[in-house]
Amino acid sequence: MTSAADDLREGGAWSPLQTLKNDAIWVFASAALFVVSRLSRGALVRSGRVLGAIVHAIAFGLRARARKNVARALPDETPLEVRAIARASFANLGENLARAISEQELLPMDERSRAVLREALDEGRGVVLPSAHLGPWERLAATLAGNGFPLTAVVRESYDPRFDRVTNAARDRAGFATIARGAPGAATRIVRTLRQGRVLGIPMDLKTRAESVTVPMFGVPAKTPIGPARIALRTGAPVVVCTVEPDEAGALAVTCTRLDRRDETPKELTARINAELSRRIRCAPKHWLWMHDRFG
Repeated sequence: MTSAADDLREGGAWSPLQTLKNDAIWVFASAALFVVSRLSRGALVRSGRVLGAIVHAIAFGLRARARKNVARALPDETPLEVRAIARASFANLGENLARAISEQELLPMDERSRAVLREALDEGRGVVLPSAHLGPWERLAATLAGNGFPLTAVVRESYDPRFDRVTNAARDRAGFATIARGAPGAATRIVRTLRQGRVLGIPMDLKTRAESVTVPMFGVPAKTPIGPARIALRTGAPVVVCTVEPDEAGALAVTCTRLDRRDETPKELTARINAELSRRIRCAPKHWLWMHDRFG
């Protein structure tokens, strides 16, 4: 585990050994980015899926965690189905990462979902938009921006600022703004985003260092960031959950669901957001990050 003393995000500094290791990772990643940028779309997809399959095969700890999480969250699945879901999640993650660094092709988005988001924005308080790392989440953000919605996404900083420069450049090209969660002044920028009538996208399906509460996810207690619910209740901004879901043909499309206003606490609203995210992940379980230590 990285301590605050050697975590750049906490104002620390790398040790000589960490510098050597991280420089090697950066060189390897840069070479991979160079190769990937020259692949055809079909070759790109295949290479991403192959890489994901390789990680599934050799990363025994991640594979075991993914299977454990699937079995815990989806108890009705058979052992064979559990293994299939876990295996597919690695391949799909590889494909999504490969696509994210080379293209921002828009996803389908139905008119009902556009109307939900437009109506929420028309209230003039901005929109708090909880989302998840479900399917091609970077392309989801690009799709919202491409459909004319003024999106600012709260993102997690990488341990290496060089990777942030790559991802931020791709996000700039896609047309949406970002706020690094741990950056100085982030809280002020978040409030300003809503006052400007923008959409504030916040992925909140993974365990993070942000202030969290324990509420059910898939019926399992899970530490979940409370910030999105607290912000929505304090500002009066509507809450619209947005991820991809399979359409009638099985293709992933962007959909939006507005949560009704209630007299409730931030913890209660966080639980309702988790319930909607859980429903969506159950609809496309092979596209979620089961290898993440979500319930640890």
